[in-house]
Amino acid sequence: MNHASIGKPVHLSIRLVVCDIDGTLVRHDKSLPNANILAARQLTASGIRMSLISARPMSGMLWLADELELDGPFGAFNGGTLFNRTGVIGQPQRLAPEVARTILSMLDKAGVDAWLFAHERWYARNADNPHVPREKLSSGLEPTLRDDFDALCSEVDKIVGVSDDKVLLRQLESAMQQATQGHATVALSQPYFLDATALLANKGDGVVAVAAAMQTPLAEVAVIGDMPNDLPMFARAGLSIAMGQAPDAVRTAADWTTTSNEEDGVAHAIERLIGEQRCAT
Repeated sequence: MNHASIGKPVHLSIRLVVCDIDGTLVRHDKSLPNANILAARQLTASGIRMSLISARPMSGMLWLADELELDGPFGAFNGGTLFNRTGVIGQPQRLAPEVARTILSMLDKAGVDAWLFAHERWYARNADNPHVPREKLSSGLEPTLRDDFDALCSEVDKIVGVSDDKVLLRQLESAMQQATQGHATVALSQPYFLDATALLANKGDGVVAVAAAMQTPLAEVAVIGDMPNDLPMFARAGLSIAMGQAPDAVRTAADWTTTSNEEDGVAHAIERLIGEQRCAT
């Protein structure tokens, strides 16, 4: 297989690969390529473990774990909820009620649709947003329609601002980061999704938690991702791999770049990783 860029070779021992899902492991239509399934199984057969971390809820991740034959633990809500096949591990990281209300107010004032994930449900005010059908596939949930979110703010796992106005979302990202500094993590998970989670529900702290649960030093962890919300885990892991279609800032921050998610980039990355690990031993 060909790779999008050469980048630096792997001179360290990699014992764990933690992979993002949307824009990374799956294609734009949310399907899981057979090449990625086979590569994941080849990875674990080689002695390297694999886990998943995503902005998705647990319900949108378990079927992927089944297909890839992974046991976990995994990180849902950008790592804010650690779980395995038997359930949640430890205490989930959630937004404080007053912070959740601030975020919702900012989205409402900007005229941006808000989705709220709490109590193992996905709440929306209407089902007309064009991104709803794809979110059903991603989350494994049907939206629960509700006009008033205020009473739900006691146990919020994630709030998503949904808009195809990319400029507006970037402006809101900056404004929300300032308004919630020290109390929330706010970052784009897709060009049309602005995610707000608890301060420690970010992929940097998430990959630390996953690695600790799997008793693997961070220096021996490789991560694969495609969006700005993946940058915190790029900064923490021993090796970072960006997808070919990732924004310039994400590719620049990575140690090397694979092909796009439409071109089985995860499979290419795994093949290269296995090959370089063999050469290093």
